[in-house]
Amino acid sequence: MTENEETPKFRIRVVFGPDEMIGPGKAELLEHIAETGSIAAAGRKMGMSYKRAWQLVETLNRMFKTPLVESSRGGAKGGGATITETGQAVLEEYRALEAQARRAGQVHIDRLQQMLSDIPERK
Repeated sequence: MTENEETPKFRIRVVFGPDEMIGPGKAELLEHIAETGSIAAAGRKMGMSYKRAWQLVETLNRMFKTPLVESSRGGAKGGGATITETGQAVLEEYRALEAQARRAGQVHIDRLQQMLSDIPERK
């Protein structure tokens, strides 16, 4: 495989219940909130509406014993959002789980990749 070709992506979602899960999208949203200090800006970076980003944050906050994201309303100084200690811990655990699963499954990913057909430009 050359540098220009895509490498297989390993995506993992942990499902705790029917409406309680964390996966790559929610983890990325948390990372962007931590980076930007804003739920709206984090959503924009992901091509997601403000409403959808807020819905995901609310879901995450309800899922865990303590909130993962704390926000303040706008005003003279503007609003903002921060990742809590729990939010950072959840994000770190999720990313560690992803990394460990990727390492454990690499041999199987390699075998699956060897069985792929040669489709020009992967169309």
